[in-house]
Amino acid sequence: MPSRNGPNSGLHRNRRGPLSGFWAAALALGLCGCAGYRLGPVHPELTSGKTIQVNFFENRTLEPRLAEAVNRALRRNLQQDGSYKLNTRGDGDVIVNGAVLRYERQGVSFQPNDILTVRDYQVKLTVKVTATERASGKVMFDREVTGRTTVRVGPDLASADRQALPLLADDFARKATTLLVEGTW
Repeated sequence: MPSRNGPNSGLHRNRRGPLSGFWAAALALGLCGCAGYRLGPVHPELTSGKTIQVNFFENRTLEPRLAEAVNRALRRNLQQDGSYKLNTRGDGDVIVNGAVLRYERQGVSFQPNDILTVRDYQVKLTVKVTATERASGKVMFDREVTGRTTVRVGPDLASADRQALPLLADDFARKATTLLVEGTW
C-alpha cells in the first residue's frame, strides 16, 4: 500500500521558493503605484458638462502655417483629454482665443569641425491664450504659453522646420490643455 504522502497520493508539498515572493511583492507595488491615478477630469466642478470653442488664432509672426498647426493641435489635445466637450458650431460655454506672438530659433549644437554651422536648433513658440466664459464674459485664463522642440538641421532648414512644426505645436497644445483643464490660472 502506497504511503499517504507518496508521489501518487495527490497531496504535494507547497514548493514556493523565494522567486514567488518576489512576484507577489512586485504585484503589490504595481497595484500601489496606481493609487494616485484619477479617472476623469481633475476639476469636475470647472469642466463638467461644459463645451469649449477654440477660435482661429492670429499669427503675428512672419513664419507661415503656425496658426493652423497650433489650432489643430490644441483642438486635438482638448478632444483627447475629454474634460471639455469640443464645440465647433460657435456656441461653446468657454471661448478660447489666441495669437501666435513669437517664433524663435536658437542654435544648441554645432558641427564638430565648423563652429559656425548649426547642427541642432531649439525652436520656441510663444502663444497668447485667452479663455472667456460665454455667459458671464469673465476671463478665466489669460497668459502666454510656450512650446519647444529641437530640430536636427539637414541639407535644408525649411524642410527641417516643416517637420518640426507638428511637434512644436503639440508641445504647446499639451501645456495649454493642462492649464485650461486643471484651472491653474
